[in-house]
Amino acid sequence: MAKEEQIQKGIIFVNDGEAFFAHELTVNFTPTQFILDFKCITPRTDPRTKDSASFLLKHNAVMVEPWHAKRISEVLGAVVKKYEEEFGEIKKPVALEKAEKKQKSIMKKSAAQAETPSYFG
Repeated sequence: MAKEEQIQKGIIFVNDGEAFFAHELTVNFTPTQFILDFKCITPRTDPRTKDSASFLLKHNAVMVEPWHAKRISEVLGAVVKKYEEEFGEIKKPVALEKAEKKQKSIMKKSAAQAETPSYFG
């Protein structure tokens, strides 16, 4: 009887993992699942690499079935709506808009200066 009670009660160990701040998210899918790849990119200072920057990239991938992906989208939308009702509309930070404009102008300049090959082969 004691053995039966142990089997019915069961013991579950939960590994909570560690907190993870994501700066970026990539979402891909296959016919059977969605892959949410959360990334944290952190610049590092390394005296051995004086000529180039070094970065630490951590990522956690979460794979869910399409139905769950749709449900996550619905729940997130509802939570964002509730957040905006309480704290106001979420807007893109001014610094991010400036950085995007700067990046666009750099890309235009580099595209204009790119040499076109004069031959194929």
